[in-house]
Amino acid sequence: MKKVKIFTDGSSLGNPGPGGWCAILRYGETERVLKGGEDLTTNNRMELSAAIKALKALKEPCEVELCSDSSYVLKGIKEWLEGWKKKNFAKIKNPDLWKAYVEAAKPHIVNTNWVRGHSGHPENERCDRIAKEEAESRKYKI
Repeated sequence: MKKVKIFTDGSSLGNPGPGGWCAILRYGETERVLKGGEDLTTNNRMELSAAIKALKALKEPCEVELCSDSSYVLKGIKEWLEGWKKKNFAKIKNPDLWKAYVEAAKPHIVNTNWVRGHSGHPENERCDRIAKEEAESRKYKI
């Protein structure tokens, strides 16, 4: 099974407001950058969207190290997700995205790694910059 590192970040200009996300996928020396956004969204939705889009981009089952500065995403995955599934995602925020995450993660082994945001971590800083650019590009569309 291939081992892939994924670095993610999300941004929202206002909460809600225009938002952007970025994911950097790394396998050995190969790197792929994914990015996107929405015109009206929240920071948490963009953080989670980055993880989902990255997992969906993998073409085969992988062992994934998901690196993020989002406590919401990482705690959701490690601590809250099993309980949410038992409750069929009732009374939680972003159930559509959490269901999408479950589907995207199914073929993979996902391990999480929290990184401190805005602390000089190269991939996190890069993802942050790209996610903000994506959000800025949507700023005047609404």
